[in-house]
Amino acid sequence: MSAAVDAFLAMLAAERGAARNTLAAYRRDLEGAEEAIGDLTTADRSAIASLGTVFGSLAPSSVARKSSALRQFFAFLFDEGWRRDDPSPALPRPRSRRPLPRLLSHAEVSALFERAEDEASVDNSAAVRLLALLELLYGSGLRATELVSLPLAAVPRDAPFLTVTGKGGQQRMVPVSTRARQALSRWLALRGEGGRLLFPSTSREGHLTRVRLFQLLRGLAARAGIDPDKVSPHVLRHAFATHLLEGGADLRVLQTLLGHADIATTQIYTHVDSARLVALVNARHPLATRAPGG
Repeated sequence: MSAAVDAFLAMLAAERGAARNTLAAYRRDLEGAEEAIGDLTTADRSAIASLGTVFGSLAPSSVARKSSALRQFFAFLFDEGWRRDDPSPALPRPRSRRPLPRLLSHAEVSALFERAEDEASVDNSAAVRLLALLELLYGSGLRATELVSLPLAAVPRDAPFLTVTGKGGQQRMVPVSTRARQALSRWLALRGEGGRLLFPSTSREGHLTRVRLFQLLRGLAARAGIDPDKVSPHVLRHAFATHLLEGGADLRVLQTLLGHADIATTQIYTHVDSARLVALVNARHPLATRAPGG
């Protein structure tokens, strides 16, 4: 890898607080581009345009992600004097539409909780931990990485809030339901002493991994009679947002709870059926109560 790539990644870490996973993804994208066309600090526009062919077999969303990484990198090179031009216009620009996440119904969420509560009724540590994880995913809308890496210090004592460190090192406070606090109390009693992490494990990171969390949820889904392919940490986070929106929550409040920098992201995560939106307009719009011609 070129020294410019290392400098760019260092900037992302220092100035933007980019997470390790984010930095690794940028490195893979930039490394792949350099393997295809050579040193990015000297590549001409025709070479950069050829990346459209190199990326030809990829999904539009993957091409868009790689192009975004390269666009930011070239802007950095220009600003820092590594290049005398910004060749970003030569990059491929696929039209990418983010798919809506899969949905879980209220009945399916209830089935998950019923099974998790039943399994945790005998105070088995693994079952109680899974119940606490489920409560925080669906009850607080945490991302998988945020959840598994929670420190003990984030657990509320008197106030019903968790302090969560999200993308880019940004902190936010999310509410913790009475149910979730009860599950956490049970888990802490079984977890034992030592360590600073809420969900410790023998993994390299020292905490439960995202992959293991994914496996645990799919296993629970199967035992609850739900198609395991429908359940993941992301799906439960989306269910949290969608069901709150259906209950009348404000979109800006959801944006804060989910830790989204852009309200457009929240709108994607919180789609509701069109029939409910039509009913809402008919019931709440100021003109809805006026008789025609009145």
